[in-house]
Amino acid sequence: MSRIYSLAYLGSHRCSPAEAIRVAAQTGYHFVGLRLWPNAPGAQQQHLLNQPEALRETLAAQRDTGVGVFDLEIIRIGDNFDPHTWDALYAAGAALQAKAILVAGDDAHEARLTENYARLCEVMKPFGMTADLEFMPWTAVKDAKTALRIMQNAGMPANAGILVDALHFGRSTTTLDDIRAIPRELLHYAQICDAQAGLQFTTEQMIHTARCERLLPGDGTIDLQGLFAALPSDLPISVEVVNLGREALTSEQDWAAECLAKSRPFTE
Repeated sequence: MSRIYSLAYLGSHRCSPAEAIRVAAQTGYHFVGLRLWPNAPGAQQQHLLNQPEALRETLAAQRDTGVGVFDLEIIRIGDNFDPHTWDALYAAGAALQAKAILVAGDDAHEARLTENYARLCEVMKPFGMTADLEFMPWTAVKDAKTALRIMQNAGMPANAGILVDALHFGRSTTTLDDIRAIPRELLHYAQICDAQAGLQFTTEQMIHTARCERLLPGDGTIDLQGLFAALPSDLPISVEVVNLGREALTSEQDWAAECLAKSRPFTE
């Protein structure tokens, strides 16, 4: 079975939502990921929420190309979490027929984080999207074991999910056995990139790599072969390679095409 590929937000961050869809169509992707909510106050995002013209342009690009929206970013669960903060994001996701929303867990109080994650799943249910919790070693959800424990303690909601990012696999204590232990129903997609693997990096270094300086698959030391062999062979792949230095030398289309070409040997 051939893989489904999505051009992640970080692979097309120079593009508007409609432009990202057209780049994806030109370079062999089936879907895109969009960051309609910033990952930190004032951080970079794509502007579409509460902008009817941008939504119309994006829907037109979908119709013209056949490229869908896979995931939307980002919901962060902190200690003062209110799932209705993101009502506009859910509505946009439903209009775009998105499949998932990416979720980060920031609350160090795990019982409260778990309860709020369950609340999020309940609020999102009518919109037809999964809530995919991404483990990241600098957050409260540091590894795959923690993410799975949260899912189980939340009661395994029908739209719950765990997102595996190769970068965070390579820089956390997560093992291949931990990946294999994730139930298939919790896996909706996975993200691919490369970097230097290891546990020696500071939080600042990890965040910098994640947001500015990922490597093309094969250019780092993460065990991508092992990771994608451990994951289901039909799992959709989000190609998430941001490298501001490399991108400055090339077009959005050429970068997206190179990222996909370098990913395929590890996923097919």
